[in-house]
Order: sequence, then C-alpha cells, then structure tokens
Amino acid sequence: MHSATVTPLLDQEDIAEGKRVLFLEAEALEHLANSLDDAFEKAIALLCATKGRVILAGIGKSGHIANKIASTLSSTGTPAFFLHPSEASHGDLGMIALQDVLVVLSLSGETAELSDLIHYAKRFQIPLIAITQKKESLLAKAATATLLLPSFPEACIMGLAPTTSTTMMLGLGDALAVTLLKRKQFTSLDFKNLHPGGRLGRTLLHVSDIMRSYEELPLVPKGTLMSEALVVMTEKGFGCIGILEESKKLAGIITDGDLRRHMHPSLLTFPVEKVMTPAPKTIFASSLAVEAVGFMNMDKKQITNLFVLDEETNALVGLLRLHDCLRAGIV
Repeated sequence: MHSATVTPLLDQEDIAEGKRVLFLEAEALEHLANSLDDAFEKAIALLCATKGRVILAGIGKSGHIANKIASTLSSTGTPAFFLHPSEASHGDLGMIALQDVLVVLSLSGETAELSDLIHYAKRFQIPLIAITQKKESLLAKAATATLLLPSFPEACIMGLAPTTSTTMMLGLGDALAVTLLKRKQFTSLDFKNLHPGGRLGRTLLHVSDIMRSYEELPLVPKGTLMSEALVVMTEKGFGCIGILEESKKLAGIITDGDLRRHMHPSLLTFPVEKVMTPAPKTIFASSLAVEAVGFMNMDKKQITNLFVLDEETNALVGLLRLHDCLRAGIV
C-alpha cells in the first residue's frame, strides 16, 4: 500500500490551514441558508404529513451523514432510520412502507447504488426528498422535493475529499430536524422522555421527578406547640418542618438553624409561629431540578431543603432535598 509523505508544517501554518477550512465551510453554510426556498417548505410539509417513518439513505460519506440525520430526527420526535442502498437492493426494500418518506443524499445524484431505491419510490408513489447538488440528475428529477446544495469547492486542498459538501448536508439535516421540532411543538418533556439516560437525561429531570411526596413531609398546622412539632420533625429526619395554613398552603418553615436561634428554657411551650421563618423560599414542581440546585447554591444561607408548590394552585405538593438532587446526579 502506498503511504503518503507527511510534510511538517510550522505551527502558524497549521493554524492558518485549519482556519481556511472552517471559514470556507462556514461560508458554504451561509450560502446554503440564503438559498433555501419553497422546496424546503415542501420537504417539511412532506415530513410533517407522513404517518410512517422517515428513511434516510446515501452511499459513502453521504451515507454517514444520512445516518446522523436519522438519529437526530428520531431523538427530536420524528421516527427515522438509515437504510443502506446496497442492502435495500438485496431484500431490505421491504423495510419501506407505503406511508413512509424517503430522504436520499447524493452530491452527484447519479450514484448507481441508489437506482433501486429511486425506482421503488416511483413505482409505489412513496414521497422522495432529494438532497443533491445536481438539478438535472436522476435523483433530482425523480424527487417529490429537491433540496439543492450550492456549488462550492471542497475544503480538501485537492478538491476531492467530501468536506464542504458533507458539512452542508449535515447542516441541512439539522435545519429539517429543528424546523420539524418547532412545527410539532416538541417540548423539553418530550425530549427528556427520549433521552432518559446519561447527563442529558439528568439535566432534564423536573423537580416533580425527584421530590419527596406530600405524604412523606414533616408538617404541622399553625397553632401547634413546639413540643409536638419537634416530635414530627425528629421522626421525619429532614432537618426541617413545614407550618401549614388551611388548604395545604405553606405559612412557614422551621429548620435546625431556627431552633438554635430560638433556644430558650420555654421553647417547647412556644407556638410554632413564634419560631418559624415565614414565607420561606419555594420552587414549583414543574421547574427543572438543575434550576433548583442552582437556586439552593445561590442562597447565602446554604439552603438544603425546598418546599415544592403546584404552579397553578400554590398548594404544597412536596419537598426537594439537595441530597436527593446529588444522588440523582444533578450537580
């Protein structure tokens, strides 16, 4: 096998070459953005209307980009998968259902391995979205909607290796996925349901996902004597107790710090109102847990417990502990 000769470059030449590549690809993406027209809207309409799945296909580097676009679509609420054109020609055409949509990537639009896919789509009237650079190609002429890539030089110094062209394909795939996400009103909760694992899943946890339920809480009504409140506080072991108004409304909180500040021989005879901190800091159940951790860390008093309220009624529904957030991996 022939091995290429590596010519060492000075550090500044390396940096200059890296910048040239990135600026060239950035310029290509700008041209692509400015070239979007009614064909993009037609492609979005086809993708929104489908009752099946979106099937991505391509050969070589275009295939790798198609695979990534399929993954992005699936993770943002549009079921999609990658189908290798060669495998399609050997039986996997059966994976394509009549209600599906095909998205085929090919810079030239004349890739031989794509012909069976194209003919199959035409025969069974399956919508076909083409991403290509050649308006007069077989792929473009057969497509229901054609997304044309601007003619732009590859970043490779020989102008051969797919670089600029695949960057534009990837950017166009992201544009389709995010536009669909917006059209479908895909929410952060939907996103969390599709990304339950890893750091991303933890970041999207809501307070309601990890809070202690109302039934677990240390609570007493206003007017309760401290002798009884301390028993409840000790039994629950949360280091605090909530003081309730009527209808599950939180009137105040008593923490270990409040006990130290009100230490007195007659403490046990005091009503809870005399010891509690009124209008304590709270958070809504619908808030992200990561917001709650930031809120607790920002407070100079080093809050470790937050009572949780329902956003609509302001009724008490739970308790969020910093310890539970850390245990869930939220830092």
